[in-house]
Amino acid sequence: MMFILSLILFLGGIALFAVAFMVESLQAVIFTVGILAICLAMALPMFKTAK
Repeated sequence: MMFILSLILFLGGIALFAVAFMVESLQAVIFTVGILAICLAMALPMFKTAK
């Protein structure tokens, strides 16, 4: 289950990177949310296995 959630967050973050360059406004916000989504996708499995 954690793999599916992490994969969705990772791919969603990459999609947000692409969208950030296509929109006219809020580019920085969308790009930052994409970075945060990818960071969360990497951190969740590490946190889960550390317990």
